[in-house]
Amino acid sequence: MGQYAAFGDHASLEEQVKSLADEELLDFWEETQQVAKMLDEEEQPGIEYNPEYERVILQELQFRTSFKGQF
Repeated sequence: MGQYAAFGDHASLEEQVKSLADEELLDFWEETQQVAKMLDEEEQPGIEYNPEYERVILQELQFRTSFKGQF
């Protein structure tokens, strides 16, 4: 599976997502879905799922998909 790169404070989530290859991006999306499902099932107190990851990943996937259809 792909890994979320540790860029430190210098790169935003959007920049990091844009730098991933297609397969890595899909792996990252799959991992976020697994974490969300696990947190929903286990109801871990003090641990929150950040839907911002999902929004950014889906936005990038949509952007890439739209460009593939143009060429």
